[in-house]
Parts: sequence; structure tokens; C-alpha cells
Amino acid sequence: MSDITYLLEEFDAGESNAADRLLERVYDELRSLAAAKLAREKGPQTLQATALVHDAWLRLGGDDQEAWRNRAHFFAAAAEAMRRILIDRARRKQAARHGGGVESIPLDDIEIPGPSDFNEDSLEVHEVLERFSEEHPEKAALVKLRFFVGLTIEQSADALDIATPTAKRWWKYAKAWLRVEMTSGSA
Repeated sequence: MSDITYLLEEFDAGESNAADRLLERVYDELRSLAAAKLAREKGPQTLQATALVHDAWLRLGGDDQEAWRNRAHFFAAAAEAMRRILIDRARRKQAARHGGGVESIPLDDIEIPGPSDFNEDSLEVHEVLERFSEEHPEKAALVKLRFFVGLTIEQSADALDIATPTAKRWWKYAKAWLRVEMTSGSA
């Protein structure tokens, strides 16, 4: 059992200061992931990694978080929180810059952006990913960790507590599914 899982169990049991110790233990890892993600974003950045981690922590419930089953469950929730923060931010930027309109992109030019390509066009990925999550929640969790948090295949497999070859298969399947959905015009 990892030390994070142990802290999550202490937190669930109502141990005093468990939330503080948990945040202290995961903060550096979450901050470095957030910093790497933000460093790959296009254009000038107004959001700092520290703010992204703090916002994600608050979205997770701060000191009143739900019961986490294990390390993978916690990091999947943290990835989802960061993803939603970045999507909300992109939506606000899009509304401010473009009057809320969506730019037309020729279908032949559509590719699934990688972790380094997150921008306002990623809203389309978000919408398709929501549909993918309904059909394949485990694979969608992998996509969220890779795309929105910027984890490697190995880091994602560890966070989801799956084998690396399984993560590679899921990643190939997810990319193909998302590509088909995005190029079919159903996004």
C-alpha cells in the first residue's frame, strides 16, 4: 500500500491533520504536473501552477473531501478537477476573444491534440471525451491523465493501477475512437 493510500485511509477515518499531511505529500507531484502542463500551453499564461493545484484541491473538497479508495482514485479525481479548470478557462477565453463563436476547421485538418497542444480548440476534444467517458470510463480516465495533466503512459498506468501494456492498448484505442468521432463531424 502506498503512503498516499495510507494517508487517504487516515483522512477517511477522520484522523486530525490527515488532510494537511495528504496535501503536503501530493502537492509537489501535483504542482510539477501542473507546471509542465501550463508550460506547454500556447500564448502568455496568466494561470500559475500553484493556482491550478490550489483550485483543483478546492474542487476536490479541500479539507472536506470524499472518501478516496486509493492513490489512483485520488489522482484520477485530481486530473478531472484540473481538466475542468482548464476547460472552464478556455471557455472564458473563447467567449471573451471570439464572442463565444466557434471557428470552422476543415475536417481534413482535425487531429487529436496532444498534451502540449491544449488551447481553445480543445473544447471539441472535451465534448467528444464526455461521450467517450459514458461508454469507456476507465479509458477516458487514462486520456484525461495523459491529455489534461500531461502524464506519461507509465505515470498514467501507475496512477490508474494498471499494467503499462494495458495503458498502451487503452491509449491506442482511445486515440482511434476520438479521432473517428472528431472527423465524423459528430462533435
